[in-house]
Amino acid sequence: MSVKSNLAPAVLLCAGMSYLPSSWAHDGETAMAKAPTPDSHAPMGVMGDHTHRAGEWMVSYRYMTMAMKGNQQGTNSLSPEEIATTIANPFAGQPMMPPTLRVVPLEMTTQMHMVGLMYAPTDRVTLMAMAHYLDKDMEHVTFAGGMGSSRLGHFTTRSSGWGDTQLSALIGLYDGGAHRWHLNAGISLPTGSIDEEDNVLTPMGMRPTLRLPYAMQLGSGTYDLEPGITYNGGAGKLTWGGQYRATIRLGENNEDYTLGDKHQLTGWGAYRVLPWMSGSLRLTGRTEGKIDGRDSGIMAPVQTADPDNYGGDFVDLSLGANLVGRDGPIRGHRLGVEWTVPVYQDYNGVQMDMDWMLLAGYQYSW
Repeated sequence: MSVKSNLAPAVLLCAGMSYLPSSWAHDGETAMAKAPTPDSHAPMGVMGDHTHRAGEWMVSYRYMTMAMKGNQQGTNSLSPEEIATTIANPFAGQPMMPPTLRVVPLEMTTQMHMVGLMYAPTDRVTLMAMAHYLDKDMEHVTFAGGMGSSRLGHFTTRSSGWGDTQLSALIGLYDGGAHRWHLNAGISLPTGSIDEEDNVLTPMGMRPTLRLPYAMQLGSGTYDLEPGITYNGGAGKLTWGGQYRATIRLGENNEDYTLGDKHQLTGWGAYRVLPWMSGSLRLTGRTEGKIDGRDSGIMAPVQTADPDNYGGDFVDLSLGANLVGRDGPIRGHRLGVEWTVPVYQDYNGVQMDMDWMLLAGYQYSW
């Protein structure tokens, strides 16, 4: 997303030094090169979107907060009372287990801090590492006894800590100036906890400490492959791109289950409104499978304890902005923000639906 600036001599010099159009200039070029532009990177919510030249480094920090509110079965909304009186409990028949789900999640907030590092040993290969720290809160309502719609009370469960760690290589395939392609070859390491616990309120009025359901755990517990391919294009003040990424789980974790595989396809367009700022619009389609297997330590009359109530098909719309420092001490420093809302949500089983998501980030290259 670059704009024609008033620095005509610098533009002409860049054109003579590189076949890349000005909107694709890399950060970290010499002082004689054109100043960095906001559109040389994708919207902040796209990971592994760009490569670097040999010897370049980049550090990044992203903060994401996501709010979930209400429940759906497939594409249909359900009230807490409908869930408590009509949705069968898969653990019915076990001691102290009612026939229907008597604990219903109402709201969930997830906050994630992502710290990344990129380094390019060659012009063709860029290496990337990213660590995650998560905070999760889920509010529930508990219905009394085994039948009826009488509310007993509310409680909130929480978990926080380091999540899984991602390592990847971005491998250049084609660089034609206005069009570029690279492979995303990554692996996720199981550094996040999968045995988090907290106090709950049961339909019988007791408050035991139990292992939290899958949605409240911090990692997958498995080594996961993360393949993908990314395209970037640009002309004048417009840039665009697309990316396919997947998460392929490798085997079962120590608690005898495997999270569902994920596939995501995203496409974006951006317009450079100022030499240092661009706006973007992005559409993302994603699909996720159910959980395979079950953690024997997770058993409760709540939908999040059922492995079948995970995954589905989704479409999201994101509106974003990128800003970059072009001169002086702020040169190469980037800020970005994206606001995401759901367009289509079709859940497997009964799940909470996403309300909105906000992501803000900072990047610096040298």
